[in-house]
Amino acid sequence: MAPDLNPPAAARDFLASIGWGDAEIEPIAGDASFRRYFRIVAPGRHAILMDAPPPHEDPRPFLSVARWLTDRGFAAPEIHGEDLERGLVLLQDFGNARMRETVDAAPESELRLYEEAVRLLIRLRDHAPMDLPPYDLEVYLREARLLVEWYAPAVGLDVDLAGYERAWEQVLRPLSPPSVTVLRDYHAENLMLIEGAETLGLLDFQDALAGHPAYDLVSLLQDARRDVPASVEAAMLDLYVRTVGADDSFAVAYHVLGAQRNAKIVGIFTRLWQRDGKPRYPTLCPRVWGYLERDLAHPALAPVAAWFDANIPPHLRGDPIELIR
Repeated sequence: MAPDLNPPAAARDFLASIGWGDAEIEPIAGDASFRRYFRIVAPGRHAILMDAPPPHEDPRPFLSVARWLTDRGFAAPEIHGEDLERGLVLLQDFGNARMRETVDAAPESELRLYEEAVRLLIRLRDHAPMDLPPYDLEVYLREARLLVEWYAPAVGLDVDLAGYERAWEQVLRPLSPPSVTVLRDYHAENLMLIEGAETLGLLDFQDALAGHPAYDLVSLLQDARRDVPASVEAAMLDLYVRTVGADDSFAVAYHVLGAQRNAKIVGIFTRLWQRDGKPRYPTLCPRVWGYLERDLAHPALAPVAAWFDANIPPHLRGDPIELIR
């Protein structure tokens, strides 16, 4: 399905109403949702237009989290204007220097930038979580089900649904309660290098919840969109644990939430292909399966690992499009 590069019909009126009527509108890359983005270029200034059309999208959570973050010294985009009824928001433009492309072009920067990203998460711990819904057992289980709801049938498997849920509940229930604001999509394609800024710029945090601090670390170090070397993952996990003084339970939570997140992503990427007509996402599944299998090797995941061994054979763990050809 080709992306729609045309600006929303209300964009011109919205921009004119907030003093940007002389701007040019240029499409830029979107994400896996209904949201679209456009670069707004006027003489001597530029910004980003977020098109988050109701009823599919609601920009209010993004605005709320952005303001919470900036109030605490984190670099979320400033809000230049908003029209909630039409789902239009004009944001500060952080430019094009994403952490992903920077690291890929200059591998020598990898450790430095990942350390910077880890230290940002450590700073988040200094703040009581935002008043958000909890990232709790109910949500974990609902997300983990996406793998059996979408991936398993896509590759022709009839799996033990009740056993799947029992196994996950057994490993997820012991996790400590929510204690930090979890941005939930914290990875190299959502982290920006901003000229003159002392911290990385943050994007795509509208789904934030109050949850476990290990979750965003997993999102960063088990990145579905780029290969993070196991040595970098281990070094950054060690940095985090040493800096915050975490005990062994944190490493357990890291692998449990890693497995949960990766199971969810396999399901989501399959759904993006089957329901939303976006076939590029299943091509990322082999990487995600690799992370998932590493997490399942941890002793704390034994019940879930046993379920996978009994229900999804290794040769059916990969790109679902390729597997059914």
